[in-house]
Amino acid sequence: MKNLLVLLVLVFSTTMFAQKEEKVKTVTPPATVKEAFMKKYPMVKKVKWEKEAANYEAGFDLNKVETSVLIDEKGRILETESEIEVAKLSKPITDYIAKNYPKQKIKEAAMIVDIKNNVTYEAEVKGLDLLFDENGKFIKATKE
Repeated sequence: MKNLLVLLVLVFSTTMFAQKEEKVKTVTPPATVKEAFMKKYPMVKKVKWEKEAANYEAGFDLNKVETSVLIDEKGRILETESEIEVAKLSKPITDYIAKNYPKQKIKEAAMIVDIKNNVTYEAEVKGLDLLFDENGKFIKATKE
């Protein structure tokens, strides 16, 4: 009975992982998007492209920091997201998470800079992306 239970858990986990992986499809962006990316990041050689709504997301490592940029079809960089250490999140952010998600760990953190140079922070907690303004004020939660 134990072996059957272990087998079922393994099969279920593998199936769920495979389904999650299928949702992310790499794409080839138009020339305007590639050119805009190469102009901003000429030193980056390995890029993973994905479609995000009407825009294109380039994922890459920049100086050992996981980074992504969102570029529209006209070649405008709409936002840049850079992974940061969880410890670098401000006290208002960590206090909010401790109060509203007790006993939950922050899995990952990122800093996002949009086209207007507005800074927001993202903290991944319990399958949610929590967004905060640059002062640490909660904005919204979205499912990963």
